[in-house]
Amino acid sequence: MFVDPIPLTTDNAIGDGRVALILEYDGRHFHGWQAQKSGVRSVQGELSNAVARVADHPVDLVCAGRTDAGVHGSYQVVHFETRAVRHLRAWVMGINTSLPGDIAVHWAGQGRGDFHARFSAVYRRYRYVIYNNPVRPGILRGQVSWTYRPLDEQRMQAGARHLLGEHDFSSFRAAGCQSRSPFRFVEYIEVARMGDFIVLDIQANAFLHHMVRNIAGALIAVGSGYREPDWVAGVLAARDRTLAGVTAPPDGLYLVDVGYPEGFHIPRADCGPSFVRPWFQHSGANRPRPTRFVRPGGKGQQDNA
Repeated sequence: MFVDPIPLTTDNAIGDGRVALILEYDGRHFHGWQAQKSGVRSVQGELSNAVARVADHPVDLVCAGRTDAGVHGSYQVVHFETRAVRHLRAWVMGINTSLPGDIAVHWAGQGRGDFHARFSAVYRRYRYVIYNNPVRPGILRGQVSWTYRPLDEQRMQAGARHLLGEHDFSSFRAAGCQSRSPFRFVEYIEVARMGDFIVLDIQANAFLHHMVRNIAGALIAVGSGYREPDWVAGVLAARDRTLAGVTAPPDGLYLVDVGYPEGFHIPRADCGPSFVRPWFQHSGANRPRPTRFVRPGGKGQQDNA
């Protein structure tokens, strides 16, 4: 979960103001992060109830990036306002006692200064995990995306390079995306294979609705030989969602890191998901990467992948 281990201490007072949490969740049985009026199961709904029990009052949670139905989070950051004061162990263990088994809080800390889980974030990082085998997965069902056609990860990487930098990503934006601007800056994107698994690793200042899944769908078309790598550049330039192909399923998508300026003292992520993490231990790719967006504070762009 974290680059540096964090003991669950009882010697620090946290609360009476803004409190930050870091959690992970298995998104398979949730209707996404956002609480719904219909009462369907959401990460926000379950977590709000659990935090309220420990704080002894209702809370409003704000997250770093709103994930869709079926999307997982191995490193999600949230904040809330509270009158309560508890120590680290009490917040973490108390909240987890009231949570279902598919959500777990790993850290709680004071929200320093003007910390805001969403607007203080300077980058988000996602990993999309594809199981590339003729036979569908059993044990990892719902945790990886399955593609039975052989994929060439080098072709996928060649296509992915066209997405680096700041662009209008309208071609990779869901029709219902509510962001005011289609411009995003992708500073890192890599496609790597480990046996039957292919991992799309992408970091940007923020993401549009379905942006990562739409990129994954386009790169799968390139990897299967249906499209050429340069086709991705043409799709990007066209700013037309209808040209980018299918949206990849949510199963293999994970929010794995959110970056903040050091002054906020948010623990650094050792990027997941857990079964993928060991593959990157010796490459240096598992550590948070330098970002041109690091700044003392201020508001950033919203994120909804």
